Amino acid sequence: MPTRARDRLLDTAERLFYAEGIRAVGVERIVAESGVGRASFYRHFAAKDDLVVAVLEARDARWRAWLADRVAAHGGGPLAVFDALAERFAQADFRGCAFINTMVESADPGSAAHRVAAEHKRRVVAYVRGLLGPDGDLAEQMVLLMDGAIVTALRERTVAPAAQARSTAAALLAAASA
Repeated sequence: MPTRARDRLLDTAERLFYAEGIRAVGVERIVAESGVGRASFYRHFAAKDDLVVAVLEARDARWRAWLADRVAAHGGGPLAVFDALAERFAQADFRGCAFINTMVESADPGSAAHRVAAEHKRRVVAYVRGLLGPDGDLAEQMVLLMDGAIVTALRERTVAPAAQARSTAAALLAAASA
């Protein structure tokens, strides 16, 4: 069971990594802002890389639960993923996808952080495949549209890419049904 110190480290690291990037935030800053001692940090994590992996694993579970909840709130169909993304794009703290950001910062596909981020994307594809039902073979294209919308929303600072991606996905689904 996680301790309060471990939870504070994870919460602080996640907030800082998402806002500023993994490389930009050092252990000293995480320790200082979390109020957890350095020795306690190392009791919970052997190194910063272990903290990064723990943050990503926790965020993966929460993000996918959030997506499923928001998709259900928008009717449960596969196009609802874009409605959920539009909600997220509108939030003041939106800084793209933590997993895409991680893969950019940790370009070595063999690194633990990169592997966790890539596994998150595989899980999202599996979730979307389930939403698509008989059109499940389009899941990778749908996630490509989701990722493109995320990056474009970050670049342009608008929710419009969610609607654009939704429209493209609708056309893709219509063509597959024809």
